[in-house]
Amino acid sequence: MCSTYPICSGVGNDSNSGPGATNTSDSNIPGIFDLDVGDTNWVITSSFIIFTMQTGFGMLESGCVSIKNEVNIMMKNVADVVLGGLTYWMFGFALSFGNGPCTTPFMGCGNFFVDPTVKDPLMGPMNAAFLFQLSFATTATTIVSGAMAERCNFKAYCIFSFLNTVVYCIPAGWAWGDHGFLNRLGYVDIAGSGPVHLIGGSSALASAMMLGPRLGRYDMGNEPLPLGSPVNAVMGLFVLWWGWLAFNSGSTYGVSGAKWHYAARAAVQTMMGSFGGGCVGLGYSMFLREGRLDIMDLINSILGSLVSITVHKEDIDIKASSVMLAAGCFLYRSWEALLIGTVGAIIACISMPLIDKMRIDDPVGASSVHGAAAVWGVIAVGLFADNPEPLDTTSGRSGLFKGGGWYMVGVQTLGAFCLTTWGILSTCIILWIVNKIISIRMDPYDELIGADLTEHHIRHSQVGVSRAVSALRPIYHAIADIKDIQNVGSNPGHEKYLQQNYCINHRDRENVSLAKTANIRKSTKEQQKNQEIKKKKKTNKGSNKNNKDDSLATMEVLTKTEDFPKFAWLD
Repeated sequence: MCSTYPICSGVGNDSNSGPGATNTSDSNIPGIFDLDVGDTNWVITSSFIIFTMQTGFGMLESGCVSIKNEVNIMMKNVADVVLGGLTYWMFGFALSFGNGPCTTPFMGCGNFFVDPTVKDPLMGPMNAAFLFQLSFATTATTIVSGAMAERCNFKAYCIFSFLNTVVYCIPAGWAWGDHGFLNRLGYVDIAGSGPVHLIGGSSALASAMMLGPRLGRYDMGNEPLPLGSPVNAVMGLFVLWWGWLAFNSGSTYGVSGAKWHYAARAAVQTMMGSFGGGCVGLGYSMFLREGRLDIMDLINSILGSLVSITVHKEDIDIKASSVMLAAGCFLYRSWEALLIGTVGAIIACISMPLIDKMRIDDPVGASSVHGAAAVWGVIAVGLFADNPEPLDTTSGRSGLFKGGGWYMVGVQTLGAFCLTTWGILSTCIILWIVNKIISIRMDPYDELIGADLTEHHIRHSQVGVSRAVSALRPIYHAIADIKDIQNVGSNPGHEKYLQQNYCINHRDRENVSLAKTANIRKSTKEQQKNQEIKKKKKTNKGSNKNNKDDSLATMEVLTKTEDFPKFAWLD
């Protein structure tokens, strides 16, 4: 690694060793690796929290699809992390931030198979930077899985997930790499509204178009289908909300110097944007649905606001001060963050039904939330950004509404166009190649039965799976492989053990049933007898209250019945 950065031989001095080691800031060290101990700790911790967003995406997506496909969508999220993470280590990080001799403004080159040696002074910062960018890369990849839910072949999706790193890592270099042409033009986006969410949203749109809608999706109109688990969907929202705070605050890339001020402000502005989006979701749903709150309207409006505000949260400056400062989060006031989040939520809510009208089936609304809202988030920088003097976050420029003219608007719009075009075209090409290897669309019979049963041998009860299996039995070739699979939650071993050791067989069940019937009949007769005795007693009391012999006779009869309580006073 030292051969890539000529100053490496001079970094490992006394000031950079020991528990308080810091890296000597130098213009030859890429800003992504210029971290001291405190900053490295912040970046690593943020990476861990950002990684929990995979849980949020999985819960949200599994809550939006039918129950018979919930395990399948979770497995796709696992594949995104495993396969997408592997390829990002192999070549993704290199294409984004490589600084080798073959690097161009379009693509980086260098640092393939990231593995700095223990003698490399940049070992710690390089591993921290890789882990942080890896958490971003896997997030961008997993956005696509929701748009392909319930009809994508799992094996084909694994191949796509392995190759999908290319869709993210190259445009990430455009925006964040020192070599990137958008970065050199003055494009402002560090937290990922463009390279993460816009790329993920446009890739989701292309995937949904190529796969086509689910069977019967629009046969009964364009209204959303029932959620498989609304509680899981809302829980996923909260986990994503939590992860977004680290996503934006962590992008200050440290807490040394003045950076901790902006990390705190980034968190506040993130929440302000989500407040605006949540209010839009409540009002939009209440107004259009006659006072009824739709869960997905609220979820997607909050997520849309978070996407649109993400671009504003940080930037890195490594000029003469030798201390990198997070600047993007103070490009906006709180009311501006609230406004930007509100507009992003409106765009997300309006675009979802429009996409359905075009018969583009996106089960979780990823195209609207991560695509359309992200376009607004990228362009909003050119409208509202302040020039954060003395930092060089915006290259000395201000947004249109701050008297800076149209330049930033133009650059941000160009960035949004380039990222959207790249996301759609590259995804279509990769899916076309994968489809030549293995069909990306599930077999219609597999889709009707559910991917959980056909792909993972997990059978749910009372969700229509057995009915689908019975209906397709004469024509579906794989029925024999799945007919004996037990329902999820059952324990066939216990059933077999009971049969072998306690003779719980069919004849025993019939005998138990007959015995229960006889007991019920006997109990009924006894109840009728008791009622007759009580009636007779009442009649005798009414005709002759003073007849002591009759009363004693009645009492004697009653005490002989089984239901009559034997109290001590009767003795």
